Amino acid sequence: MRHSALIRVTHWITTLCFLALLVSGVEIVISHPRFYWGEDGNVLNPPLFKLPIPASRSSVPTGYLYVLPDQNGWSRYLHFQAAWLAVLTGVLYIIHIVFSGYLRRDLLPREGDLSWRAISLAIANHIRFKRPSEESYNLLQRITYLAVIFVLFPLVIWTGLAMSPAFVSAVPVTVTALGGQESARTIHFFVSLFLLLFLVVHVAMVCRAGFTNRMRAMITGRAGTDREGM
Repeated sequence: MRHSALIRVTHWITTLCFLALLVSGVEIVISHPRFYWGEDGNVLNPPLFKLPIPASRSSVPTGYLYVLPDQNGWSRYLHFQAAWLAVLTGVLYIIHIVFSGYLRRDLLPREGDLSWRAISLAIANHIRFKRPSEESYNLLQRITYLAVIFVLFPLVIWTGLAMSPAFVSAVPVTVTALGGQESARTIHFFVSLFLLLFLVVHVAMVCRAGFTNRMRAMITGRAGTDREGM
């Protein structure tokens, strides 16, 4: 499939940002691997759930007799910087796909595509890697990409901003609409897991569909393919 230069550039910038956010996010979670619901959350409150890992702070009870090295300083700085770069890249990407016709042509489902029969056929074809009649995304891919671009990414940005005291002081509804800062943190965690799952499936499908051709297409803009990957 043909990819424009801007699509390719934003794809790789987003990839680097996501990896930076993933690494720094893990370090941030390790500092307090307990999650709460509402506005308040600390070691005196019972958690909604907790991750079965040691913390990097001795004051956080995790059941382990040791703590991990505390990397919370650089990880928060990197998380903040990578997040804003990802947001700016995402805005540029959305503007491009809207005004270039890419959204309508390649991502929006076509008329009649959202019937149960069409969805079932798309899932079956995707599992069998059956190539569609034209070089384009199949229905399952379109729905997945739309969900990631217009649901998961906005939600992870919103919940991230809801954890920023400076932003919340200016726009309080950012956090009140989510039920509190700790609620925002918990939602942010689960949305991040869904994005990580998408990345794993995306890479796996690219590998099975022809890694070399797919990578060449996303680097040079054009490559022959023999199977359709996510």
